[in-house]
Amino acid sequence: MFVSGSRIEVDSLSSAIICSSATLVEGGLGVRFTIRQGDQTLPAFAVRFAGCARAYINRCSHMGLQLDIKPASFFDNDKQYIICATHGARYDPVDGACRVGPCHSTGLLALAVTETDGYVLLTSDRYQLVSTEEFEE
Repeated sequence: MFVSGSRIEVDSLSSAIICSSATLVEGGLGVRFTIRQGDQTLPAFAVRFAGCARAYINRCSHMGLQLDIKPASFFDNDKQYIICATHGARYDPVDGACRVGPCHSTGLLALAVTETDGYVLLTSDRYQLVSTEEFEE
């Protein structure tokens, strides 16, 4: 592993550091970040569920609104689903699939992430990390 600024080289794949692994607490606040695909910037987020870091585009599949009503708060009260604060759609944190609500079987767009040496990394050739935001409870 080689760390340079906010980039890290893992197995010859250049990945961007989203946050430290310790930042993502099971069922707790997520980390919001911005990615770029070509000339388009998109809001995204990472959370921890079932012991693994997961990341998605921060857009409800029902109306395209960002999911969190309070910054970086993505889980429902039971910490079992990612919830759209506007319409109540519930998504499976493991794969982003729509489970309940007006998302009509359309899930969240997952982003490739991995954890290594205490960091959560965006490992997508399709997207570039632009910036991150961390919030405290």
